[in-house]
Amino acid sequence: MQLFGWKFEKLSDAEQRDKLDTQAVSFVPATTDDGSTAISTAGYYGQYLDLDGDSAKTDQDLIRKYRVASEQAECDQAIDDIVNEAIVNDHDDLPASLNLEKLDQPASIKKLVRGEFDHICMLLDFSNNAQDIFRKWYVDGRLFYHVIVDETAPQNGIQELRYIDSMKIRKVREIKDEIDPLTGAKIIKNVDEYYLYQDSGLQRSDVGLKISKDAVCYVPSGILDASRKRVLSALHKAIKPVNQLRMMEDSLVIYRLARAPERRIFYIDVGNLPKGKAEEYMRSIMNQYRNKLVYDAQTGEIRDDRKHMSMLEDFWLPRREGGRGTEIATLASGENLGQIDDIIYFQKKLYRSLNVPIGRLQDADGGMFTNKATEVARDEIKFQKFVDRLRKKFSIMFFELLRTQLILKGIITLEDWPQFREDITVDFRQDNHFTELKESEILTDRLLLLQSIQPYIGKYYSDGWVRKNILHQTDEDIEMMDAEMNQDGSAQAVEDQRQAELEAIANPPPTMDPAAGA
Repeated sequence: MQLFGWKFEKLSDAEQRDKLDTQAVSFVPATTDDGSTAISTAGYYGQYLDLDGDSAKTDQDLIRKYRVASEQAECDQAIDDIVNEAIVNDHDDLPASLNLEKLDQPASIKKLVRGEFDHICMLLDFSNNAQDIFRKWYVDGRLFYHVIVDETAPQNGIQELRYIDSMKIRKVREIKDEIDPLTGAKIIKNVDEYYLYQDSGLQRSDVGLKISKDAVCYVPSGILDASRKRVLSALHKAIKPVNQLRMMEDSLVIYRLARAPERRIFYIDVGNLPKGKAEEYMRSIMNQYRNKLVYDAQTGEIRDDRKHMSMLEDFWLPRREGGRGTEIATLASGENLGQIDDIIYFQKKLYRSLNVPIGRLQDADGGMFTNKATEVARDEIKFQKFVDRLRKKFSIMFFELLRTQLILKGIITLEDWPQFREDITVDFRQDNHFTELKESEILTDRLLLLQSIQPYIGKYYSDGWVRKNILHQTDEDIEMMDAEMNQDGSAQAVEDQRQAELEAIANPPPTMDPAAGA
């Protein structure tokens, strides 16, 4: 039997069957956080592929550049701002939840779907590793997980999700075509998609382990290069500013070391001595006045290092007879050593390339909002929208894993998934202060406007017009609100009737005396 690219066969050896039942089979060693290197002694099946050039090697170099750029201090700080805004950790709830309000399915199906989503989050340990997972995806521009299923019982769903290094795997599309005998044009006959894995890294583009498409969860960044053939990271446009900033910082240090000290210029009168004698006379004077003592931090001793002359020492220049005599002048140090405007410029350029507001580079009180949403800078609004786009692209991971889990468990079929995917959304926890202020102020302004227009409802404006144009309710919102208000009204009527019955029992009406009535 074949399912999702896996081939399941009946095992003949009972010991192997017991081993497979208790241990998951994977081509990726388990990832640990202690920096240990996994060494595999087992071989693997290799297949030769016909790929163009060394694109896999180029992708590997790009990922390496992204990781190096993320180690820059300013770049790391900007990435932390993005990750902290996108993933909000809470000790009680998960950073992400499944929204099934639009899903037109029974409550029992929704409960099963939510249960499988929680199972996926448990396999990922998303409550503890959410920020690390998002950071890996953001820096590398792609994310890979090996979906491990029990081959003897696939109906049990996903058993383990194992992270795959992005530098060791890539997605391949093998297009099989044929020539039309009538027109001579190429006709696409079949497209085979799979993943190519190399444990030692993608050093060659024609050798590797061929992995089924459904056995790997692939989450791309959604950013492509100009040729639309290579996936890029969100850090791609920050590589140049990072390199420029690093170069400017290094040049600044070199300039400070070279221009900070004050040096002297010795003009030595050599008279009419020949060149050889003049140079010897100059060296004798230099050795007489030079006193270069160096502290050796390893031995703790003072070392005499007079053999070599560096650019930071004094200058000695000969002067012939007929000019002025011996003279000593002072070469002033640099006067603009405290100016770092160029460094600040490249820091701001780096933050702009990452779509992070410049105010976050400054101090805590350097223009950050505190009270009203109207006081928030436009950069903060753009930054929040940028984070929302990143969340939508990152949520592809949940949809891919949820599709596999629901189909393996038999909750839905492969044909049902497109409709489910259209009605399911992933909501991330919000921690942006601006979002809360904005929603609160918008609701307050709408209620104030509704209070002002209340006397004119029914006279100049209809109730439906007010709900659509003042409260900005959609037809679905109006229908839902009406149903909830009717339900609240029915519940209130039942409660009022119940209270009346209780009062009647507690205070019965007085009975009339038959004799008095007669």
